[in-house]
Amino acid sequence: MGSWRTTRHRKQPMSWEKEVDELREQTEFAKEMGGADSVAFHHSRGRLTVRERIGLLEDPGTFHEVGSIAGTAQWEDDAVVALKPANSVVGTVHVDGRKVAVSGGDFTIRGGAADAAVGNKGGFAEQFALQARIPYVRLLDATGGSVKTFEKMGRTYLPGNAGTNLSAELLQFVPVV
Repeated sequence: MGSWRTTRHRKQPMSWEKEVDELREQTEFAKEMGGADSVAFHHSRGRLTVRERIGLLEDPGTFHEVGSIAGTAQWEDDAVVALKPANSVVGTVHVDGRKVAVSGGDFTIRGGAADAAVGNKGGFAEQFALQARIPYVRLLDATGGSVKTFEKMGRTYLPGNAGTNLSAELLQFVPVV
């Protein structure tokens, strides 16, 4: 009788290659932001995309994005064929050699409107900066209001915007830009 350690009783290791390839493909979809036409429109107005602004801020090659594939996927059979990412780009960069949390609205997706958000990615960046005690840079391109959201909610975010408490707490511990 063989031991459980013998090769004939061992299962072959599971391969995650297919899943990793799918994640890489979805990450590439996310980098397209709102699509070529939306990026071109953004540029025609003399504006940089959020990824371009992060690229100017960071020490070259230091951007580490978090949650890049958060968004709305379009599926055909068992494969994602398109991905509309959340309208917020979040991660860390190094600025003059120092690690910094960064977030910014992607205005190539519904003009950066809050109703195109997925979860609370910006809030995650603030929370991460607070927990890690690192500076936080938020790249703003507008105030963030949306008539569509107002019509849906029947009110504005103010004065009850829950995110302001975290922002105020963060200011007590780290530089915020």
